[in-house]
Amino acid sequence: MLEIKNLTASAGDKKILDDFSINIKDGEIHAIMGPNGTGKSTLSKVIMGSDEYKVLYGDIIFEGKSIKSLEVDERSRLGIFLCMQSPTSIEGITNSEFIKAAINARRTSPIGLYEFIKSVEKITDDLSMDKDNIHRNVNVGNSGGERKKNEIFQMRLLEPKFIILDELDSGLDIDSLKVVCDNINDYLKEFPKTSILIITHYPRILEYIKPDYVHIMMNGKIVKTGDYTLALNIEKNGYNEINNVNGNGNNE
Repeated sequence: MLEIKNLTASAGDKKILDDFSINIKDGEIHAIMGPNGTGKSTLSKVIMGSDEYKVLYGDIIFEGKSIKSLEVDERSRLGIFLCMQSPTSIEGITNSEFIKAAINARRTSPIGLYEFIKSVEKITDDLSMDKDNIHRNVNVGNSGGERKKNEIFQMRLLEPKFIILDELDSGLDIDSLKVVCDNINDYLKEFPKTSILIITHYPRILEYIKPDYVHIMMNGKIVKTGDYTLALNIEKNGYNEINNVNGNGNNE
């Protein structure tokens, strides 16, 4: 699904990703943990093609083809979706207008009104969202939790192949986190070849969305890979104890 080869990227004169590599196969769930400032959110933005960062070296391969030269919208059309850490507000555009434009950009013909309404009704029910949300400007006046639910609402309607969850758990209370994760797990049952990259500080979200692999990222690269127990040991011992962590994995 996604292979990142020796990726080095910078913001201005500051190198953030340093020879970063990862290989995510169809249907796999990978989690990346690490201290603040190690490049986790930068990684998500570089995968999406943000112009805030410059790729100095390496490549990003999606479904066997390099996407390094593609614009953000082109990567999205391929089926890559980023659930942002801090979703933005957009004045003057309703959720309905926004999501229909995004859906139609990936179709050969516009989505029918009836199909759209039925999909919206089901997904808002699944997410316990206010149905009036579809008529509001995107995220305007929304709480942090409402913004995160809106991201998953968009994800469900767009039906991506590869999903990046950048600190999905931030801003969500326990009940909302469970609802959101249940929706993601249901989506994976419907589309089992979907791959997910979870970026998080804490293992709480990994209790709901079980990862196949957990990676520890420091100084712009992966330094250790293991299973879910690696995340639990990090929570217990902290990143300073990384050399003593036993996560059933190997250093990379």
